[in-house]
Formats: sequence, C-alpha cells, structure tokens
Amino acid sequence: MAAVKPLVLDVDGTFLQTDMLFEAFWAGLGRAPRATLACLRHLRHPARLKAALAAVAPLRTDLLPVNPSVAELALTSHREGREVVLASAADHSQVRQLAADYGFSDRVFASDGAVNLKGSAKADALVRAFGEQGFDYAGNAAADLAVWEHAENTLVVGFPRAAQALAGRGHNVVALEGGWSVRALLRALRPHQWVKNGLLLLPMIAAHRFDLVTLVPILWGIIAFSAAASSIYIVNDLLDLEADRLHPTKRHRPFASGAAPIGAGMLAFVLLAALALGIAAAIGPGFLGVVVLYMATSLAYSLRLKRMRWVDIATLATLYTIRVVAGAAAGALDVSVYMLIFIFPVFLALGCVKRLTELTLAPSEARLPGRGYGRADRGDLLNVAGLGAFAALLIFFLYSISDQGRTLYPDSWLLWLAMLPMGWWLVRMVMLGWYGKQDYDPMVFALRDKLGLGLLMITLSLMFWAAGQWAVWFGG
Repeated sequence: MAAVKPLVLDVDGTFLQTDMLFEAFWAGLGRAPRATLACLRHLRHPARLKAALAAVAPLRTDLLPVNPSVAELALTSHREGREVVLASAADHSQVRQLAADYGFSDRVFASDGAVNLKGSAKADALVRAFGEQGFDYAGNAAADLAVWEHAENTLVVGFPRAAQALAGRGHNVVALEGGWSVRALLRALRPHQWVKNGLLLLPMIAAHRFDLVTLVPILWGIIAFSAAASSIYIVNDLLDLEADRLHPTKRHRPFASGAAPIGAGMLAFVLLAALALGIAAAIGPGFLGVVVLYMATSLAYSLRLKRMRWVDIATLATLYTIRVVAGAAAGALDVSVYMLIFIFPVFLALGCVKRLTELTLAPSEARLPGRGYGRADRGDLLNVAGLGAFAALLIFFLYSISDQGRTLYPDSWLLWLAMLPMGWWLVRMVMLGWYGKQDYDPMVFALRDKLGLGLLMITLSLMFWAAGQWAVWFGG
C-alpha cells in the first residue's frame, strides 16, 4: 500500500488569514518603533527583513486568525495520521512556532534570513524533500503557481482563476474558500464613528452663526476629519492586533479577525490621510494646522499614550477638544475660552466612562490588554469622572454670568435651568459606565441613547431660548 503523501500548506493567506511579515512590522512598531524602522534598511533583501522583524517582535502565533476551511482540513488530516507540513516565505522562527502551536510536523520550510522561500525557491525545496508530485500543496497566490506545478493535488484557496487554469491543464484541483471583501475593509474605517465629527458644528451653534458661508466650510471640515479619523483608526487597529485578539469583542474587528488584509489597510491609510490633508489645505492653513495636530496627537496616542494610565484619558479629551477648535478654524469663528475649558472636562469624564465600561465588562481581574488599568482603578476612574462633570457644570455657570455669556444669552436664568438636564445627562453617563450598561464607546452610545438625546435636546432648546433664537426663527 502506497504511503500517504504529506499535506503541505502555505501560511500567509492560506492557513492564516493574515501575513506574518506585516504582523511582525506592526507588532514591532508598537513595541519598539526605532528598532522596527531600522529593519527597513533590509527592504531589498526580503529574507533579512523578515528575520530582523521576527527578532524585534516575536508574535503570539497562537492568536493569529486561521482560515476555517484550511484549518479544518489540516487538523482532520493531522488527526488521521497524515503529516501536515507548513511551507512559507515567512521567517523560519515564526513558522516553526506556528507549527508547534497546532501540533503539525516539526519539519517546516521557511525563509532563513538568506533565502526567501517563495515561488520557485519553495518548489525546489519541496521537490528535494518529497520528490516530484510527492506532496499535496495548498496555496493562495500567483507565487504558488510554481509549487502547484510539482504537486500531485493542488488546493487553491480563494483564487478561482488559478483553480480554473490549473484544472484546464489537467491538475487535480480542490478549491477552498478564502480571500476578503471590500465591505470588511470599509467596516475597519468605522464610519459609525464619523458622527463624533459633528463636534465641529459646536462653535457655529455657540456663535449663533446659522448661514451657509459658515456652514459649508465646516461641512467640508467634517469630511476631512472623518477621513483623518478613519486613517488613524486603521493605524490604531494595526498596532493593537494582539490586544484586540485578547479582547472579548474587539477580536472581531476586521484586521484582528483576518476579515480584511493588513496590506489593504495600509493602502487605505495612505489614501485617507492624503484626502484629509488635501481638503484641509483647500479650506485654509489654520484648519490644515489643526488637522495635522489632530493626526499627530492621534498617532502619538496609538503608539504610546494609550498605554499610559490617566495620560490616555487626558489625550482622548484633548482629541475631542481639537475637533471644536477645528470647527472654529473651518468656519472662521472665534472660539470662546469658556467653551474650550467647558468641553475638556466633559470629555475627560467620558474618557473615564470608556475605561469604566471596559473594566466592568472585563471577563477577569487582569489589567486590560494594551492598557494600564485594572479593576482596582474603577473607584479612581469614578472619582475623576465625577470631578470632570462637576467642573463642566461650574464652568458653564461661570460662563452664564460672564460678560460674553450675558451678551449672547440675555435670559441667563434659562442657562441655569439648562444645567439640570445637562447635569442629569452627565451623571447618567457616568453611572451607566460604572454599571457596564454602555458599549465600549460613550460617544457612539450617547448618539443612540434616546433618553440621553432627549436630555441634550432639552438643554439645547433652553440655550436657544436664552439666546432669543426661538423668537428670531419663529417670531414672537
């Protein structure tokens, strides 16, 4: 009886729904950015580059997303006693660890720092080891055509044109599901988060400038900020791959789950950043400066600041405040100092709510992955959130009795009345975070919360009444 031939699996895009080169790059950029960037001197030598990156940032290969159909085939074959061999252009250390994680053969084929095991180099290595047509091979890319030519059975993952071509040349072809969808990449842009950029409208509302000359550039500014924010969301997700995979819900994000490829995300980042900066430059140098500041602060947050206790919350509040400054810059409005010092503690409180929610819903007492907080910090977070809410209300009151406030809001007693629903909203947000009754983003939650929206609408209505806007709009 003839011996069963080994099943040889490509790794990137075949067994895994990700690319270990890109995984190592982003893991390294998060842990040791200087050392990672220094590795790029090997760009012309792929095998050296892969070895250098693997040394800087060892991967948790057990967390990497696998292709379900390929994994099922591989694990079934392994249980039946068939040798399952990994053959990849990824670095040898990574492939060996991956094989060990799944109990596959300790005989692996991979790049070794000198030879980039891809295409014909991989085909030659497999033929030397197993002989012509002495193995079955699963792959997913054009580079695998050279290997399929020497395999007895060809397993083609998410590459229907190659499957048809190989079948037409008489190969035994098995087509397996794979690939990715544009929809998954669009989900990575987090379009539901764009509603946050409605904060750019606040200076216009506060200044009572309800005209198209003011509104149109602000709307363009919202588009620019949405593109900028999405570009940073991509970077944040790529830097957080390991932490997201350890999170109960974030592990389903497109890049963490493998639903969208890292390479496509990197291209999307470049295009979105260019769009944001292009629109910002067209609006004016002041607005461009604010967008650059926002993107630089967001990148600093993604790379380092989000791992620093309390600094991360202050940075989140700063990023929201920058949006208000951006609205003033786009609409050529003078932003009130009172508005800025009112907005900051509001968002400081909401930043604490975000962490409170994460800690309350965390499945264990361990510190949050990629963050500096544990369950023991809940009390401190609650106190800071309460102080932020109190400070915001105090500043609002001081504004109501200031010369500027009395000028814009003649019936200032209505502003004091507006503090009641405003305070209710702030306290309610904090307590919902304390009891874990929000999702993981308080701003997105606030825009879906009917009672909360009602309280905000009452607050705005009272403010418009105090300013005399109802009489202007509707007469009386």
